Amino acid sequence: MDMICGTGASLAPDLLRALAAYRYRVFIENLHWDLPTSDGMEVDQFDTPATAYVIARDEDGDLCGCARLLPTTGPYLLADVFPQLLHGQPLPRHEDVWELSRFAAMDCGAPQALSRAAELQVTEHVLANAVDYAARRGVKRFITVSPLGVERLLRRLGVHSHRAGPPLMLGGHALFACWIELDGQTLRAMAPYVDRARRPVGGRRQPACDLAPRARHWA
Repeated sequence: MDMICGTGASLAPDLLRALAAYRYRVFIENLHWDLPTSDGMEVDQFDTPATAYVIARDEDGDLCGCARLLPTTGPYLLADVFPQLLHGQPLPRHEDVWELSRFAAMDCGAPQALSRAAELQVTEHVLANAVDYAARRGVKRFITVSPLGVERLLRRLGVHSHRAGPPLMLGGHALFACWIELDGQTLRAMAPYVDRARRPVGGRRQPACDLAPRARHWA
């Protein structure tokens, strides 16, 4: 399977449309989130040419995982939609802090649910390549809007993470703001899942981040 990293400006338009359709299947059809959609596509105000993405595709070319990366120097989900999760603390606004959002590991086209091991493999590779992509651009920390189950997942992966505040019930879900430190501990834990090979994708050469879903997800 392939891991692809790039921005809205650098990724092929067909791939971005496939990503929006995949997010619709994950977050709207499977998880029933109340999000703005159009023609079977899940895209919001944070999806811009400058937004960075990590995309996982299986051997058939179908998407099975994704993540979105937003610098906190501009608009981002926690600041603009969920600031209450910081309980009055200042919003992160720094070039070395990015938000990790729209994270999912789910094969929406699979005839049956994949094993937990297969799901975890997608999760490991998407997160590892998000960490690698950001760290190589000077990012020191991720901030996320996460369901509580993400804490157990991050501990299992050996990632250095901690709460930015206590959880709140929002939209029927227990959510919290989570810091992920892109430090030595996290980089060592994620290093085995990163592949920096380059492969042609959608008619352009993109930085492949290689690979390989119960769904893993957070906002």
